[in-house]
Amino acid sequence: MARIVLITGANRGLGHELAAQLAADGDTVLLSARNAEAAARAAAGIGGDVHPIQLDTSNQASIDAAATTIETAHGRLDVLVNNVGGIFDFAQQPSTVDLGKVHEALEINLFSAWRTTQGLLPLVRKAQGGRIVNVSSEAASLERMGAHTSAYSASKAALNALTRALAAELAENGITVHVASPGWTATELGGEGGRPVSEGAASIKHVVNLPAEVGNGLFYQDEQILPW
Repeated sequence: MARIVLITGANRGLGHELAAQLAADGDTVLLSARNAEAAARAAAGIGGDVHPIQLDTSNQASIDAAATTIETAHGRLDVLVNNVGGIFDFAQQPSTVDLGKVHEALEINLFSAWRTTQGLLPLVRKAQGGRIVNVSSEAASLERMGAHTSAYSASKAALNALTRALAAELAENGITVHVASPGWTATELGGEGGRPVSEGAASIKHVVNLPAEVGNGLFYQDEQILPW
């Protein structure tokens, strides 16, 4: 039976490439975007068993509507990939950063995933061995963290903390929750100089495909465990 995989923010960049890779492997992919037309165009460009779905991770009503759509069509959700993210700037040093930007970063990098997870968790509970994958960053590693992307790094570190808390809570239900870092990738967010999007997406796909036996609440990049 094909897995039902939802990827947030998948109409472009890493999410779109991940959708293509998973569809090529035979998964049923729910490609979500804030705009329904953007999701439809992106899904049509991939082919395979890919279905567009409108989902705005900043809007609870949109999340609830997506959950209803998924339950009606599929009855469960095997994998939730919280891919939405943003607010990355090398000028964000902690002593001078605009705290408004920090609030924005927390909203898009933490609360969007938290809100979406709460809304879709009942469907993940209906799956056999459900999984949640939060897309974070090497910049969120406390051991490796620098000063130049403070809003982004702090918000992604908070996402990592949420991952650990969810993993601890949901383990008894057979649900695994992990962090996937795509590395510095040449997306609209990452900018020039990053590696190919296909490689970044493959780093996330590895975490989507991890066997449950490896454990829970882990932080991966390129098939290697990163330090928290």
